[in-house]
Amino acid sequence: MELPRKMYFEDIQVGDTFQTVGRTITEADIVAFAGLTGDYNLIHTNAEVAKNSIAGQRMAHGMLVMSISNGLITRSAYYMGITEAITALTSVEQHKFKKPVVIGDTIHVDVEIAEAVDARPESGSAKVVLRRSIVNQRGQVVQEGTYAILVKKRGA
Repeated sequence: MELPRKMYFEDIQVGDTFQTVGRTITEADIVAFAGLTGDYNLIHTNAEVAKNSIAGQRMAHGMLVMSISNGLITRSAYYMGITEAITALTSVEQHKFKKPVVIGDTIHVDVEIAEAVDARPESGSAKVVLRRSIVNQRGQVVQEGTYAILVKKRGA
C-alpha cells in the first residue's frame, strides 16, 4: 500500500474527489450509540414500534450515520494526507438526512473538495470545504452536507 503524502492547503484542489471504504451498520452500533447519547427513541430501539416507521424496521440514528461517515473519511488515503495539517473543524452546514439507514445497510462516503479559500493570507491556515455524500449499497444518497475545516499552509 502506498502511504499518503503529507499535504497542505496549497496541495488541495477544488474538484478533488475520493471515496471511502464501506462499513455495514449493525444492531450493536445502534445499541451502543443509544447508550452513549441517551437517545433511546423507539424507532431506533423498539422493533415492534419501528415496524410502523418509514423504514418498516429499526433504523440507525441520523447522527450515528453522520459520525460513522466521519470515521470512514479519516481512514481514507486523501484525508490521511492532510490530517497533520488540519487545525480545526469549523462548521457542518446544510446536512440533510435523506433516507433511513437500517441494520445491515452498508454505507460509504463520496467526498469532493467544494472550496479552498485563503481569505486571510496573513493567517497560517485556510478554509477547505468538503461536500460529503453518504451512499448505501443500493447507490442511494442517504445523507449529504458540507463541512468546513482549516488546513495549515505550507511553511506555517
